[in-house]
Amino acid sequence: MSSIAVPLNDLKRTFAAHAADLVRVASDVLASGWWLNGRELDAFCAAFAHYVGTDQCIGVANGTDALEIAMRALVRVRGRAGGEVVTVANAGGYSTTACRLAGLVPVYADVEESTQLGDIASVVSCVTDETALVIATHLYGGAVDIPALRRALDAAGHGRVPILEDCAQAHGARVGGAGGPVAGSMGDVAAFSFYPTKNLGAFGDGGAVLTSNEAVADAVRALRQYGWGSKYEVVVGGGRNSRLDEVQAALLAVLLPGLDAANARRRSVLARYVAAAPEGVRVVDAGEGSVAHLAVLLADDRDGLRAHLTAHGIAADVHYPILDFDQPAWRDQPHRLAPGGLPVSRRSVGRLLTLPCFPEMRTDEVDRVCEALAAWRG
Repeated sequence: MSSIAVPLNDLKRTFAAHAADLVRVASDVLASGWWLNGRELDAFCAAFAHYVGTDQCIGVANGTDALEIAMRALVRVRGRAGGEVVTVANAGGYSTTACRLAGLVPVYADVEESTQLGDIASVVSCVTDETALVIATHLYGGAVDIPALRRALDAAGHGRVPILEDCAQAHGARVGGAGGPVAGSMGDVAAFSFYPTKNLGAFGDGGAVLTSNEAVADAVRALRQYGWGSKYEVVVGGGRNSRLDEVQAALLAVLLPGLDAANARRRSVLARYVAAAPEGVRVVDAGEGSVAHLAVLLADDRDGLRAHLTAHGIAADVHYPILDFDQPAWRDQPHRLAPGGLPVSRRSVGRLLTLPCFPEMRTDEVDRVCEALAAWRG
């Protein structure tokens, strides 16, 4: 068996590509003596809101906080406590974690096989009078068609149900390709993660909530800082201490101008895999507008293919191996499945396999993956 020659990711290369600027801004922030809630955070949030196309961007500590705080803000603004949240079960458990923390009950819709994104008809079928909100999870770099989802909800009489976009894997993704709306700009509120491996990743944890709804933005600002209305005065229940610090904001601001180019490189890698995929292997691809956060395959013999790739020195992983409602800690917790069940989610979970796909991959590494993939006979 060969040693691993092609890594799943290599964050050292991200640093090396921007080292001078990253070291400079980090040094400037450290020397300033102002490390929280300062001008670097303000500048990055303004730039990221402009990039996405929203009025407001509020930095928080991580993507899970972003989801939970966004949920709490929507529930508060809507004026009802508790209820159900429609989401998907195939995205690693992050939305379920946030639901549980916020005291909400997850309801799981099925997904489309080709994209692994939520199936709009299944999502709508899950909505009832108990639905507090719908989470649209933009997965693997693909974006849910939020305008289509909104139309479907409205047509079914659910016009008052808000949509939370989970954009943790979709920085810069668009619906309908170039010129289409950007992920995070279409729903009532959006949650982003800046975990290091994201398309726009920090050098540690980080997250943000984006919205153009001023009432939601005000609620998010209070909730991310203890529920304060003014300093030391708690006016909103359910608050916490959740901050995107000045160093991470400054580092993210360095990387933001190169995001589209980095996404294009990811897309080019994914396109090579699509061309190389043999019979019995399907590349998950949401098409134009996707930003290829992960290169995910559906393989009839997933474990055999993984062993084959490992033997050729290529790292592979599974995103994600357990559906949320099958997790040991959550199996007996309150939840519902879509009326039609989740046949696609269930059929897919044992076939998923992730290949290396990151902007700094060398051409010879992509070639090596493609050659091994094309040689697979499952």
